[in-house]
Order: sequence, then structure tokens, then C-alpha cells
Amino acid sequence: MLFNSYEFLLLLSVTLALYYLFEGAKQRVAILILASLTFYGWWNYIYLALLLGSVLCNFWISRLLVGQGRKGLWLAIGIVFNLALLAFFKYADFVISSINILPAADLALLHIALPLAISFFTFQQIAFLVDQYKSKPAFYRFTDYLLFVSFFPQLIAGPIVHHREMMPQFKKRLIASDALVNLSAGLALFALGLFKKTILADQFAIYADGLFDGVDGGSGPTAVDAWIGSIAYSLQIYFDFSGYTDMALGIARMFGIRLPLNFFSPYKARSIVDFWRRWHITLSRFLRDYLYIPLGGNRKGAPRRYANLMITMLLGGLWHGAGWTFVIWGGLHGLYLVINHAWNELTATGRPLAALEGTGRLIGPALTFIAVVIAWVFFRAESFEDASQVLQGMAGINGLIGEGGLPVFADVEALFWLAGGLAIVWFAPNSLQIMRRYRPAIDPSGITTSAPAPKGISGRLTRAIAWRPTVPWAIASGVMAAAAMLTFSKVSPFLYFQF
Repeated sequence: MLFNSYEFLLLLSVTLALYYLFEGAKQRVAILILASLTFYGWWNYIYLALLLGSVLCNFWISRLLVGQGRKGLWLAIGIVFNLALLAFFKYADFVISSINILPAADLALLHIALPLAISFFTFQQIAFLVDQYKSKPAFYRFTDYLLFVSFFPQLIAGPIVHHREMMPQFKKRLIASDALVNLSAGLALFALGLFKKTILADQFAIYADGLFDGVDGGSGPTAVDAWIGSIAYSLQIYFDFSGYTDMALGIARMFGIRLPLNFFSPYKARSIVDFWRRWHITLSRFLRDYLYIPLGGNRKGAPRRYANLMITMLLGGLWHGAGWTFVIWGGLHGLYLVINHAWNELTATGRPLAALEGTGRLIGPALTFIAVVIAWVFFRAESFEDASQVLQGMAGINGLIGEGGLPVFADVEALFWLAGGLAIVWFAPNSLQIMRRYRPAIDPSGITTSAPAPKGISGRLTRAIAWRPTVPWAIASGVMAAAAMLTFSKVSPFLYFQF
């Protein structure tokens, strides 16, 4: 069941009606659980057993961690259980394929279907077990824990939430005066995200697919082909993930629940370090808190710090997908982060480089964006060979343009869409800034307060279109939702559903 489908809108409507019909917290938790299991089981009801089995095992282990005996052993068992489950369903065929590269190897693939959301609910439960072990254990009812793991707005593609952020909200008493604000703000945010996905992301997909499908067929792209297709994919995944995040925040807000911030204008980042503070924020938080810091973080000198960064990003790439292209994507970002941190240390201690700081502020965002676009090539390509073809095209090895002028999909319409998309991601306020007065998300990273406030045209635009429960905004939300619903006849999954 996709957010951008009539079936989901029906499920959402029925769930909201029942949620506000009952007053008891236990009844509302039961309603949300039923809706969440229905939502997940709609894809393939067989995998409900996997989700419920995972939840039961982790809940049982978490109860053992509340006791005092053998906590380290039970934590290790819990982590091994979760990683083994993830490894079997997501990486078994990848490992077999990698072994089959060897001359004498000829192992049969298992052809295991990837259960939706397994990466997300696995990481979420690992974080829960570690928190139960390291800090004062929290005691929850099974139903509360089940809802924490399966809450349908964020189940499939995040954000990855912490139990201390969510559990108190499930028990919070709803105030009648807040209900209308929650519903109207949530609906506006949902409509905005739906528009981003169906109108913007799916349009850029046409130009991205034109490049990567052609390369998969054996064609060598020209420089114009390669750059237009690569930037189009960069915009596609931006609006696809941003749209999903807005919808998740909006749906949760309709129930009076605020999810953590997960996306904050990453293409405005001034460096790769800044990019990872803005892109998939809750995944960055998980990798930092449960992998990078336990590895030693930056506490054991620069070489060890850089090694820890590379390990973290390589595993982060592998988390996104069972393929070597994802590992390379993660490795590239690891290398970017190493260079970024090394440069920061050099400019902080080297007086001769102080003169370059002003220039860096100007070219930093441009270099960051180009580096991200190049890395996305491996993220999108079906193979290393396909990615190499695109990169050769971007380098101009196959010429600037085709013999007939601009390539087929680099027409005026494509350039118009790319220019519009880049203008939005670079200069327009984001959803959180538009909705800021009504606090649409929890912000544990502090990015909304630490990021520079919009200035100039962007600042004036932010103030002009700031969301309020007014008639103009109601009309705008209705128009965006109606335009999006006209596209529901075609199936368009979110990109992060495959992870």
C-alpha cells in the first residue's frame, strides 16, 4: 500500500475517524496497531509473521535486559539475531553472487524476496536494545512496543525513531483545541509531500531513466546526456525522499504525534559533513551513535578517526542495498568525509590557508553538490560498468553532444524542469521552515536552529508563504492534493522502499 494510492487514503480516513472517536489511550494504541499491521500486511501478509516474530523476540530480549544478570550476553544475542535476520533476507544472494565471481564457484542463488522495511525496523530495534542495556531500562507493555516498531507513517522508510521520543506521545492525552491544528497542519504537510513525490520526483524520473536505462542497454552517453540524467536522478531522489518524509511527518501529526526530523535541504549544504547533517538525519544519528562512536569515533587520533569514518560509511552504503555499487557509494562518501575533516583541521591550524576560507564559503556548496551528484551515479546504476559509462560521459569522453545536437531527452522541457528543480532545492524554503511556527517535527540534531536563517529573497519568500490555518493555504493544499491524485492510476513506489 503506497501513500500515493486511493487504498491508503481510505485506510487513513477510517483510522483517523476511529482514533478521534475513542478517548482512551489504550483504545487509540490498539487502533494504530491495527492500522499499521493492515498497512504492512497489504504488501504481502506472509511477511506480517516476520515482522511480528522480530518484534516478539526483541521484546522478550528487552525484558531480559531489564534484569541484572548476563545483560551483555543478552544484548549480544539480540544484536546477532537482528543482524542475522537482516543478513539472510537482504544479503544472502549478494554474498552468493560475490562468491560466484571466483572461477570454481557455481552456487545457486536463493532468490529471497526482500521484505519491506526490514532494514528500518531492524536498526530501530537494535537501537532499542542498546539503549536498554546502556541507560536506565524502560519498562513498556507489549502493545506499546509493537506500535513503536510498526507505526505505519514511518515503518517503511523512516525516520528511524528512538523509544524515548515516541512512547510518551502514544500515551499523551489529546486536547480538543489541538485536534484541528494537528489535522490541518498534518494535511497540509501530507499534501505538500504528495505533490513533491508525484509531480516533481516522478517527472525527474523520466529523464534519469532515459540515461541509466540507455546505459544499461549499452549506449555511451555524451556529456550533456550524462549530466542531465545524473542531475535529474539527484533531483528525483531528493524530492522522492523529501516527499516521503513530509508525508510521514504529516500523517503522524494528524494523530497528534511528532516524528523526528529526517530531511533538511541537504543540497544547500556547505560541505559533505553538513550534507550528512541534513540528509537522512536519523540514519546518520544511528550510524554515529551505534557504530562510529563504539568504533572509537575521533578519540584515538586522526588516522583511527578516518578509518572509523570509512568503515561507518561503507557499512552505511551496504545498508542501503545489497550490491557493490552501494558499497562504492558509501566508500565515496567516506572518502569525502575524510577529505572534509582533514581540510578542516588543516585550515584550523595553518595560517597560510586562512586566505582561502572566504573562497571556500563560495565554492563549498558547489563542490559539495557536484560530489554528491557523482556519488549518486553509483547509487542509481545497475552495475559498476553502467556507472563507469555514465562517469565517462560526464567527463566528456564520448563528446559534448550528439551528432544531431541535443540528445532526445535534453529538450527544452527537460532543461526547464531541471532549472526549476535546482531553483527549489537551492533557494526555496523547505517544508520545516514553511511549517516552523507549528513545530512539525522533533529536532534532536538541532539543525533547524543551527542552520543559517533564510536571507534575502529566500527569507522574504519564507515569511510570505509560512503556513497558517487559513483559506488560501487550504485551497493550495487542496490543489496540490488534487494534482497528485490525478497520477494515482500509475504505480510509483518510493525509492527508499527498496532498502
